[in-house]
Amino acid sequence: GEIEAALARLPGVAQSVVIAREDQPGHKQLVGYVVAAEDSALDPMALRQALAEPLPDYMVPAAIVVLDALPLTPNGKVDRKALPAPEGDAYARRSYEPPQGEVEVLLAQVWSELLGIERISRHDNFFELGGHSLLAIRLIGRLHRLGLGIEVHTLFATPILAELAALTAGESGHRELIVPANLITADSKAITPKMLPLIELLQVDIDHIVAQVPGGIANVQDIYALSPLQDGILFHHLLASKGDPYLHVNQLAFAHRGVLDSYLAALQQVVDRHDILRTSFAWEQLSTPAQVVWRHARLDVLEVTLDADGTPPSEQLTRRFDPRHYRIDLTHAPLLRLVIAREPDSERWLLLQLQHHLIDDISSLSIMLSEIQAIVQGRGQQLPPPQSFRNVVAQSRLGISAQEHERFFRGMLADINEPTIPFGLGDVHRDGSRMHDAHRVLPPTINDRLRTQARNLGVSLASLCHLAWGQVVARTSGREHVVFGTVLFGRMQAGNDADRTMGLFINTLPLRLDLDATGVEDSVRH
Repeated sequence: GEIEAALARLPGVAQSVVIAREDQPGHKQLVGYVVAAEDSALDPMALRQALAEPLPDYMVPAAIVVLDALPLTPNGKVDRKALPAPEGDAYARRSYEPPQGEVEVLLAQVWSELLGIERISRHDNFFELGGHSLLAIRLIGRLHRLGLGIEVHTLFATPILAELAALTAGESGHRELIVPANLITADSKAITPKMLPLIELLQVDIDHIVAQVPGGIANVQDIYALSPLQDGILFHHLLASKGDPYLHVNQLAFAHRGVLDSYLAALQQVVDRHDILRTSFAWEQLSTPAQVVWRHARLDVLEVTLDADGTPPSEQLTRRFDPRHYRIDLTHAPLLRLVIAREPDSERWLLLQLQHHLIDDISSLSIMLSEIQAIVQGRGQQLPPPQSFRNVVAQSRLGISAQEHERFFRGMLADINEPTIPFGLGDVHRDGSRMHDAHRVLPPTINDRLRTQARNLGVSLASLCHLAWGQVVARTSGREHVVFGTVLFGRMQAGNDADRTMGLFINTLPLRLDLDATGVEDSVRH
């Protein structure tokens, strides 16, 4: 689509194709393939640099392969399965100079394993070689286990191998948070407060929780507290009189029932693998809310019959299970509800998948779909061991104390005594039933100018957009000191193996901007 069109517009490119490849399990990347126009020579690095102007970073292919001709099927279409895997020269390579010193050599080895590139130069850039945020998390985890103390923000600020090594060499022994062991075993005959290091519960609370789990104590794998964002989501769930603002809906179509059954069987295996997908939530009659991991949780599949009245089948499903009026039981795992229906007068089947935000984010959904695909294709045994969400809870509960967090935000927001409300409008959503979405696409010229401005200022596009939104909020509310929420990608700070852990990692935090007559350049840098 858009990436192929951008490639095709570059000088010297006669044909272009872009696909997402996963030559290494868990390492998916965009790869572009180009055929040069007559009497033209193409350089992969120059092409990537040219694409970085009109496209956001995540849409620039990690590698660009120059071919004499694109492989074709007997029907004359591009045979995407026959496109070759990229080799070293397809990536954005700097002039080669071998790594120097123990730290550079160690970094180069880890980069080579993660990126699937045999030879790494000390002048290479991690992100230009195909690295991205999730691979960055994996890299940091590897380095921590090797005793190299480096954080994600350092990698983003210093992605050149030699420069990163120079900073890393000055660090010593990174200390990971020690997560207390889960003391509940399959043979446990009782669960006591001392067996739950990640939550403070009374014995009466524990007994009440166990009584609500099908199968009783034999089906309880773990009990721990909610993460801070889970606390907030549960609050809004309980606040809503009907519907659920955090219930996500995805709809899929299958050629016939056999394909649907394969998908459902694979999804059950994914549920069996990941503890967060077997987690329920308990709060009633408890001293504090808790999440409860079940040992076994079967998918809840509801089959419905669609009307043959001409209404599109997908619209019928969406209307029946609209989150604005439909809720799921959070006390019953998994927090997935599946609705299936056969299309009238057709062999096709539709699947409506309702999944609660308490147990997922966009990265978790990507992990789920990737694992389902691997299982359906017979590669389930190659999947890496699942990681436990309890590690995330431990970090949020046992790391920086709640008192320290409170002190920070009190200091930042001490003089803010009311919300920043555009046009003075407060409760405009009400129950959401009369809410309408409006989508506006920015012209490519504005997109290009924004990215150029961000590069010229030496800041991220996100920083520039936050400032722009702050100006909008300030002018529509008549305030110079504005506060609005921003969503953060929490996996960056979630410790080792966060890239492979399912669960809710994102976080929403208040951002304060003090806006006056200061220019854009000074504002965005402070």
